[in-house]
Formats: sequence, C-alpha cells, structure tokens
Amino acid sequence: MFNVGDLFQWERFITPAIIQVAYWLAVILSALSGLSGMIGGLRILLVNPIGGFVQMITGLASGVAGILLARILAEFVLIVFRISEHLSAIRNRNEA
Repeated sequence: MFNVGDLFQWERFITPAIIQVAYWLAVILSALSGLSGMIGGLRILLVNPIGGFVQMITGLASGVAGILLARILAEFVLIVFRISEHLSAIRNRNEA
C-alpha cells in the first residue's frame, strides 16, 4: 500500500492504492442497493405481481450495472496513472 511518509512526498502517487478501497466500497454499496431493490420488489410482489417482478429485475440490473460502472471508473483512473508513469519513464530515458 503506502506509508504515511508518502503523503508528504511527491515521488509516488497514493491514488492507485486508494482507488482499490474506493472500488470495493462502491461494489458493496451497489450490491446492497441492488439487494434492497430486489427485496422491495418482493414486498410489492404480493400486491402487484407485475410491478414487483419489474422492480426485482430493475434492482438486479442496477446492482450489476453499478458494479460494472465502478470497475470501469477504477480502471480508467488506474490507466491514467499508468500512462503518467510510462511517460515519466520515457522522459527519464531520453534525458539520460
């Protein structure tokens, strides 16, 4: 991960280490949100079968979409930092 000393130095980025924690929090929140929608759909299922079924499918789809979106955003951030690292390596190689 990172040391507390990394917070005060600019040689190393700490965001790639933090993005993993943010990704897992987003996955947990998306899964809980989808599960909540599905449980709400089960409650509505007793009153309105079609509406309850639609809400259950919507809850499942929103949970999966949230997890997928969290992964895409996390990978995008990591790609930006990898590009920065590669450009720094190219710059250092050309200076030597």
